[in-house]
Amino acid sequence: MNFNATLIGQSITFVFFVWFCMKYVWPPIMNALEARKKQIADGLAAADRGKHELELAAKKAADNMRDAKAQAAEVLAQAEKRAAQIVEDAKNAAKAEGDRQLAAAQANIEMETNRARESLREQVAQLAVAGAEKILRREVNAQSHADLLNQLKAEL
Repeated sequence: MNFNATLIGQSITFVFFVWFCMKYVWPPIMNALEARKKQIADGLAAADRGKHELELAAKKAADNMRDAKAQAAEVLAQAEKRAAQIVEDAKNAAKAEGDRQLAAAQANIEMETNRARESLREQVAQLAVAGAEKILRREVNAQSHADLLNQLKAEL
């Protein structure tokens, strides 16, 4: 066999093999590589978007926490203000009740004082009649002197 014919046959076979690979093998491999490259690029872009969304979510969560703390402080301030108002109302109600009870006690004292004065007037009138009876050594008619005793009560 001739070395040149073998070399030419091998060259034709090699060219045919290269053409076959370029036509049928190379495009699916390149498509698979491009698809994988696109998938990796999409994954990296999604990771960047996810990272950005995570940062935004963290900022939003911090804002929400700050707002919640402000609202909680406001609610506490309102509760303390309401508690102070309730205490003040209770003090005012207690003072009003104390004033009412004091007025009732003073009215009761005034009534008892008037009753005691009336009782003393009765006793003084009886003592005056008894003293007059002893002085005169005779019986005084209570019916005839009732007007006199009433005038005496009024003067006392």
